[in-house]
Amino acid sequence: MEDSASGRTKPRIHALGRTDVSRNQGKFRTHFNFPGRALPDHGDHGYGPLATVVESFMDPGTLIRMHQHREEEIISWVPAGVMRHDDGEGNELVTDPDHLMVMNAGEGFWHAEETLDDDPPLRMLQIFVRPHSLGLEPGIQHEPIPDPTPNAWRHLFGPEGGDAPLYVRNEVDFYDCRLDADATVSLPSKPGRDTYLYVFDGAVELEDTSLGYTESALVTGDGDVSVTATEDSTLVAFSIDPDAPVTRQGTIGR
Repeated sequence: MEDSASGRTKPRIHALGRTDVSRNQGKFRTHFNFPGRALPDHGDHGYGPLATVVESFMDPGTLIRMHQHREEEIISWVPAGVMRHDDGEGNELVTDPDHLMVMNAGEGFWHAEETLDDDPPLRMLQIFVRPHSLGLEPGIQHEPIPDPTPNAWRHLFGPEGGDAPLYVRNEVDFYDCRLDADATVSLPSKPGRDTYLYVFDGAVELEDTSLGYTESALVTGDGDVSVTATEDSTLVAFSIDPDAPVTRQGTIGR
């Protein structure tokens, strides 16, 4: 149904099961989530500026040697444990539940990732955003983030010049939420934006759609959509402008 005032449709939920795209490199394993696959015949694995959301696992004592990323924004979200970063600019950084890292790769940025032998097993998300332009200045952001509030969305990154703690160079806002069993929140939404929800842990009801562990949904259209946890859950959500200009030359997040 279309809202005649805005020209946008009322909210519609497009659910996705757990991804079947994975890579097993022994001590480093990844599962690729593609929001564009929620729409039949969409023709793009990504959705606007959001290219892919990667569930990454690193065993203790894992080193991913120095390598280069180009033409993409890479966000490391670590809800538990630590991810250790080294880069060609001399930064040695630890990303953990109290810090978020955004690597604005631009025209090229070299980095390595590591867990030490006495670090806990790591499960994290690495988020790949398509920038609006090619050849941008490379850089890195590593910042403390606000303490989470139970049953409320925490705004962690957004477009450059916005009010989020960190920024990316396109029209995507990112939120996380620890939702107690039986608690309800409204999905983050903005006029003219669509929202991609990913269940990192737990299970929820998205209106009348059930989503479990590592399942996701793309919500298109304008209006409030409620999310109710059927067990304690950790959620992430992306508010996306599907019509934003994008580039598609990233090392991974094409």
